[in-house]
Amino acid sequence: MTLFKPSFAHALLLALALSPVAHAQTTATGMPAVPALQLPAGMTSSPMPAMPLTSAQVAAPVTPPLLNLPLPPDPSLSGKPVVFGSQIFSGRFGAQAFTGFNPEYLVTTGDRVLLRTWGAVTWEAFQTVDPQGNVFIPNVGPVSVLGVRNIELNKHVEDQVKRVFKANVGVYASLDSAQPVKVYVTGFVRAPGLYSGVSSDAVLGFLDKAGGIDPDRGSYLDVLVQRGGKVRASFNLYDFLLKGKLDKLQFQDGDTVVVQPRRYSVTVVGETQNPYVFETTRPTVSANELLMLAVPKPSATHLSIMRNTGVELKSEYHPLASAGNLMLQSGDVVTVTADKYATTLLVRVDGAQRGERSLVLPNGARLKDVIAKLNPSPTANMANLQLFRRSVQVRQKQTLDIALRNLETAALTARSATNEEAQLRKVEADLMLAFVARAREVQPLGQVVLTGGQAGEILVEDGDVLNIPESKNLVLVSGEVLFPNALVYNSNATLEDYVSLAGGYTQKADTSKQLVMRGDGSVAPPGSVPGPGDEIMILPKIDSKNVEITRGITQIIYQIAVAAKVALGL
Repeated sequence: MTLFKPSFAHALLLALALSPVAHAQTTATGMPAVPALQLPAGMTSSPMPAMPLTSAQVAAPVTPPLLNLPLPPDPSLSGKPVVFGSQIFSGRFGAQAFTGFNPEYLVTTGDRVLLRTWGAVTWEAFQTVDPQGNVFIPNVGPVSVLGVRNIELNKHVEDQVKRVFKANVGVYASLDSAQPVKVYVTGFVRAPGLYSGVSSDAVLGFLDKAGGIDPDRGSYLDVLVQRGGKVRASFNLYDFLLKGKLDKLQFQDGDTVVVQPRRYSVTVVGETQNPYVFETTRPTVSANELLMLAVPKPSATHLSIMRNTGVELKSEYHPLASAGNLMLQSGDVVTVTADKYATTLLVRVDGAQRGERSLVLPNGARLKDVIAKLNPSPTANMANLQLFRRSVQVRQKQTLDIALRNLETAALTARSATNEEAQLRKVEADLMLAFVARAREVQPLGQVVLTGGQAGEILVEDGDVLNIPESKNLVLVSGEVLFPNALVYNSNATLEDYVSLAGGYTQKADTSKQLVMRGDGSVAPPGSVPGPGDEIMILPKIDSKNVEITRGITQIIYQIAVAAKVALGL
């Protein structure tokens, strides 16, 4: 690891960034504290010789089970709400042509039909269905095909022809499908224009080629196909999204797809499976009808309605059970909530526990109530109980991110007077940014250090993890030593003795930064002798001529060491 010399310009920003945040943990007495030691798996309390560990094993952060940082919020719940239906226009419909046979298609005016006769009369031609719904066959006359199903077209024409030619004439009739066509797409789409396709393409394909429906203005319930100035078909895309239903249409050259403007909509957010802006066909809609689309989560209990009527903004609040009697208006914002009061708490017990691993306690229970339900093994070290809490972990991560963000700002905003100084600052900034990137990956443990006589009175939170450590006869030496090791405890050994057994200090070690981490997670006073189960952590030295910079970066490294048990160097 290479140390760098930050410039004096960093000092001012770091003075703000490096406020006392190193001790982000909480103790039972309300004082700042540090995380407890967790020795690598496989160590036992029986005497044993030194076991060499790799630097990666010693430096690896230890995260207790079931204590993960919360996931980032659902993007659909932040910023601008997403319109229901807009997710289908991603280019996948427009990229594929559909040339399949549509047996249920009903022949209509303007369709092209291929007609053949052979035998006594040989003839072949494409006939366009005229405004009366007929095609004309020589020596037969007009044959009505309007409304005939595509699958029945051949038999229908054959029956008409054989009324004239009783024998020796074969007939074949087929709808001219999958022919290249050009269709206009206009209205409230992202890119109106003339688009190529085939006659059997679905309306979704042409809409997709036009960039999809404009989610802010266009209607997903009213998409029209016009032919010759008349409405040929109307589509409701919600039927496709929710039921898979999409009427088939045989397109012709010059057809026009028109997306009508959206008129009514209601926004639903919160505890739902589908938090979207939903379009409605009416200015008012029942809450039950809308919730069938939004699908509330099982945890949902209430809904609030924010209604903007003219210059007034009104709010309503109702239980979900009464949703059948509520009518929503266009423009309403409905928030589905889970208003529940926790009556029980779930606490996980890890480590040397012979009884149940999950304990259910009433709300308001204290740590002493949890301890009373424990059944520790004979090798358990009850004096060093470790409590890990999600809220503390989140707070530790926040304070660390703030310090790192300010350090990053200092690296990117430093000024230089000469080219040589600018090049030096660039090297320093690169080193600092690399350190910040590695430090952001560190996950704090979120430990509440149980010190003092009032530890049993601490209130338990839902999701707490109580770890009962095994009795250890080892001392772990990590950080800036040559050979990080787990050493057998010796009552006559000093801290320097353990460091010597680990190969001594590295050249980057700061011999004044010797942390002794107790088994209960607290940091021993300087000069203390390590005990069984303790960890000795040697921090790296910061080489800088600027006292403020040295103090600031050292404090960040110290914060990472005590919050995540990682000796992270520059």
